[in-house]
Amino acid sequence: MSTWRRLLLPFSLLYGVGVWIRNFLFDKGILKSESFSVRTIGVGNLMAGGTGKTPHVEYLIQLLKDSYSVATLSRGYGRETKGFYLAGSTASASMIGDEPMQYFSKFDNVQVVVGEDRAAAIHELMRLCPTTDIVLMDDNFQHRQVKAGLQILLINYENLDQNELLLPAGNLREPHSSVKRADIVVVSKTPSILVPIERKRIIGLIKASKGTPVFFSYYKYGEFVRLHGRADGLMMGADYYLEKRFTILLVAGIANPSGLIEYLRRHTDKLEILTYPDHHPYSIKDMDVIREAFELIPNTNKIIVTTEKDAMRFRQPDIEPLTRQLPLFYVPIHVFFHQDKEQFDQHILNYVSKNNRHH
Repeated sequence: MSTWRRLLLPFSLLYGVGVWIRNFLFDKGILKSESFSVRTIGVGNLMAGGTGKTPHVEYLIQLLKDSYSVATLSRGYGRETKGFYLAGSTASASMIGDEPMQYFSKFDNVQVVVGEDRAAAIHELMRLCPTTDIVLMDDNFQHRQVKAGLQILLINYENLDQNELLLPAGNLREPHSSVKRADIVVVSKTPSILVPIERKRIIGLIKASKGTPVFFSYYKYGEFVRLHGRADGLMMGADYYLEKRFTILLVAGIANPSGLIEYLRRHTDKLEILTYPDHHPYSIKDMDVIREAFELIPNTNKIIVTTEKDAMRFRQPDIEPLTRQLPLFYVPIHVFFHQDKEQFDQHILNYVSKNNRHH
């Protein structure tokens, strides 16, 4: 542990006491959690960032959107607005945040809502869109003013064997014992091959409540997509740039870019990396730094690659003319489950079908 983190240990102790008291008050009903007739599915985590909430919410949208009227609810980290906001034709990452903007740009007929007060936001959403069937609450595990009808907790496989501390000395928002509040646990970012003995070991480490199902998911990275490309996609896929030994400048402003870095390093030895803080709002000055780093790469065959979340911020009106001057691509992430995909899907569909507010 670094010296400065050691200095923060007393603050982590105070933070932990505060979290324990708050959860105790909610558990005893002294602080109230509001339930809603509309079906609510929460996707949250114990650690600060990096567990893959966004691609898992997208997985749920894909599962449900053809049969139900779906809305997403997020706080909208990094946005410049405050209060309730229902995304419309003028929405941008600065107005609603990068993750909600990603949902809005990818899915038609899905209502995208942001609001710091989750309960008030659901009330307003139902007033404006009363036919909404399901609200997917992004990053809600610590926001107990709303009681999710189904609570999904994500746990990052990469952190399972680490003795993480509570904030601010560590990255835990809540102690591991809070896993018992989850209805479903998903271990995210696992290897694409996971043997049964490892699954059993992980389930033992998690210590979820008896009967709580534990599932295992992993990522697959999609084709490179040009930020300002043609509507019908690229003429060349990722393999073209990798096989032709293009140098890749990776620009990432997310909590944990290690997965994408590892993926790119497996496919090329020509990788340069430029990182920014999570939800970083790119400015004209940042674009100058990125352009300079790109121009200093000696290889004439070179491209810039970023994450899908970062791509939402690169589309901001003040920097969009500058991004159009660069060969800028983003890499979509797709969530896959191991052999228990059908069981996971059925758990979600069972909850939705058994809690139809219109019946």
